[in-house]
Amino acid sequence: MAVAFIVCAVYLIAAFFTDLRSMRIPNVLTVSAMLSGLIYHSIVNGWEGLFFSLKGLGAGFLILLLMYFIGAVGAGDVKLFGGIGALTGLWFTVQGIMYSVLFAGVIGLFILLWRREALKRLRKLAGSIVGVFIFKSGLTWRNHQEEHLRFPFMIAVLPGVISTYLVLHG
Repeated sequence: MAVAFIVCAVYLIAAFFTDLRSMRIPNVLTVSAMLSGLIYHSIVNGWEGLFFSLKGLGAGFLILLLMYFIGAVGAGDVKLFGGIGALTGLWFTVQGIMYSVLFAGVIGLFILLWRREALKRLRKLAGSIVGVFIFKSGLTWRNHQEEHLRFPFMIAVLPGVISTYLVLHG
């Protein structure tokens, strides 16, 4: 299993730098991580290893796919967590997502405070929520999606995955 975590660490470092540089994570990186996780666990543990890897890949991919549909992450992030899941399995991946989302929230809050936009955005959010309940329509909510705060998610994923590793294996 140590080999899978080393491969995952190299994968995350490469994804971190490409995401910082271009706000994209290339398919060659994500697909190779998925395949290497599936192949490695299949060779080491046979069918049980394959299922371990498939469960992690599926969980990482599907949870991030839901986040993609609401506009919280990009498509590369979806495939990124599929690769993390294939290498590290279901529970590590789910916890990695949880910690990454927590880090993203803290980072987003710091960015808003730094830009002095926090109160303005909170007022818009409150107005959107009121609009949803009063007008029974998500239109006011959807109108503000183009104003979402954007930053490379890898800035939150890297400390999220490191935290997961330290909690589970530290």
